[in-house]
This record gives sequence, structure tokens and C-alpha cells, in this order.
Amino acid sequence: MQWKQIPLGPLQTNCYILWNSNRDCLVIDPGGEGEKLIGWLESQSLTPLAILLTHAHFDHIGAVDHIRDRFDIPVYVHEKEAQWLIDSSLNGSQLFMMGELIRLKPADYILTNEKNLTIGDFQLQLFETPGHSPGSISYYVQESGIVLAGDTLFMGSIGRSDLPGGNHKELIVSIHDQLLSLPEHTKVLPGHGPETTIVVEMDSNPFLNGF
Repeated sequence: MQWKQIPLGPLQTNCYILWNSNRDCLVIDPGGEGEKLIGWLESQSLTPLAILLTHAHFDHIGAVDHIRDRFDIPVYVHEKEAQWLIDSSLNGSQLFMMGELIRLKPADYILTNEKNLTIGDFQLQLFETPGHSPGSISYYVQESGIVLAGDTLFMGSIGRSDLPGGNHKELIVSIHDQLLSLPEHTKVLPGHGPETTIVVEMDSNPFLNGF
């Protein structure tokens, strides 16, 4: 399986495209610039199967309906943030985008207690990693050795927890119990900035001292 990081939208949020040898793909966190993303997908002859959200803050969902409508594919989000897609006060666009509100159609699939997700030939393990937001999910692809961590863990940093629904203690527990338990060579694909690995963050992340 191959993957590509494409920074999009007002905060250059990392959108990730995962694809297989059949050119089927998954779209994770399409944060904005829908036409640009559509153009790239079509230029690569990729067929999107679904949109997966690590969480539903405005900078991760801006192009959701562009992609969903163009390719007629479902959107997956955690149940604790299902209403965030349709409510600009919950997804943060009302507060941070100075009047440019994001109100989307409801998600097609609400994730509750799923531990595994199969979409086409893609096999993903789901880890609930709240703290940055109450419904944050990390998607682990064991065969490729990658985890899509959203805004939970970054290179040398961790997600902010001072936004509505955030909780610092919960965030640290999520990172320790869910992400740091993965194989050390696992690549961490974060919602912002460059990729890293579990072992690098265990050894050098100043916010994770003691782990």
C-alpha cells in the first residue's frame, strides 16, 4: 500500500491518501481546497472508497462534502463528534474562521465501539484517542506500519487540549495507552507537520517525559 500527505486548507492540515495496487483509496481528513484534492485524485487515476475523519475540527473537514459529492462515497466519524459536522459552533469554524462557517451534511457512518474497520481491501484498527477532542480516533494500518494520529501526537509535541471538549490528562493517557503501545518502528502520520515514529517520540518528545 502507498500513501501521500497533502497539506490543505487554512491551517495546512495534513490530508492523507492511502491506496492499493487496484488504485482504490481512502481519504483521511480532507481539510480544505476540495477542487485541488479532486484534481490530484483524478490525475492519479485513484478511486476513493471512503472518507475517514480522525476528528471533526473545522480544519480537518473543510473539503468533506466536495469529495463526498464528487465520488459518492461515505464519511466516517466518531459518535461523540457526529453533530460537529453540521454545527459550526462545535467544529470551531464559527470561532476561528471569522464568519466562514462550515456546516456539512451528516456523516454516513457513525463509529461507536468498533475496533476494526474493513473498507474494500483496506484493513484498519481503530484506537479511541480522546484528549485533543472527545471523539478523536487514530487509525492503525498494521501491514504498512503506520498510524494516522490526527492531532493527538506530533513530532516533538502533542495536540492542544485547551479547546472545547479537550482534556490534557485524557490526551496523555491516550498517547501512552494506545499509541506508545504500538511497535516502535511504527510511522506516526500526524494532522500537522512532518511524520515521525513511535520510538522517536518515546525517546525525545518533551511532553512525554516519564514514558
